[in-house]
Amino acid sequence: MWIQKVTDYLKDFRIRGMAMDLGDGLEIIIIALLLYYILVWMKTTKAWSLFKGLIVIGGFLILASFFKMNTILWIAQNVLGFAVTALIIVLQPELRKALEELGTKSVWKFMLPFEKMEEGKLNEKTINEIVKACSEMGKVKTGALIVIEKDVSLKDFEKTGIDVDGLVSNQLLINIFEHNTPLHDGAVIIRGDRVVSATCYLHLSDNLDLSKELGTRHRAGLGVSEETDALTVIVSEETGKISCAYRGELTRNLSADDLRAYMHSIFIKENQETQKRILKKDRKKNNKKGEGQGHEK
Repeated sequence: MWIQKVTDYLKDFRIRGMAMDLGDGLEIIIIALLLYYILVWMKTTKAWSLFKGLIVIGGFLILASFFKMNTILWIAQNVLGFAVTALIIVLQPELRKALEELGTKSVWKFMLPFEKMEEGKLNEKTINEIVKACSEMGKVKTGALIVIEKDVSLKDFEKTGIDVDGLVSNQLLINIFEHNTPLHDGAVIIRGDRVVSATCYLHLSDNLDLSKELGTRHRAGLGVSEETDALTVIVSEETGKISCAYRGELTRNLSADDLRAYMHSIFIKENQETQKRILKKDRKKNNKKGEGQGHEK
């Protein structure tokens, strides 16, 4: 069994030691660099979440081997061949993009991909600018769809839009979503304190329990929150109401103060109690007002 073979090899490795030469040292360096570049690539794709899931499964199998759970190990051994094939199929779009980038980058850029890994974090000033923009757009019923990146990369969605790369301000957001402007249709993606892309295409949610009165803007905002850990802020073009989608949960009818507190609880200090309080408040509002007040775009 492959897990037992790895365990036996490691034991034998400790016993016999290892006389390293120059070739062995270079081999270790090459493998380490290769693993590093793979992890850097995975960090910017959806494969990162899948990788973390595989780590959990691997840890479980190690425990199963330690406690001699032979049935589980037998199932894992027989499923492994199919799992590798399935993994390649699932990651096919990401693998194709990685090979395309490898072919277009110069050798030195590939060997030294130390690009800026840490983007500016969402701060109080940026939150206030977003809240102010949404409040102003809500008053005049200007529809808006703002996706704020957290830990999972939104580069795949970013590529569907037009590059902006501008500092977040309420004037910029209002101008982007103003009616009849070239960038108003689609979503805006914010990373840190910058608007990185506009007119981005998002996948619609398949949630059948979603209210029929909600339009494509709300469904798109909820859809991206189901695929990533991003927070999506939606301003209804029909009613001017502000909604948020986070981790597959849509919170509607938020005031400016509610929106500010909600964003603060997610990006500045993770606060589950604040999120639950706002969600509970939202449900109470919906119960009082009912759901027959028009179709929200």
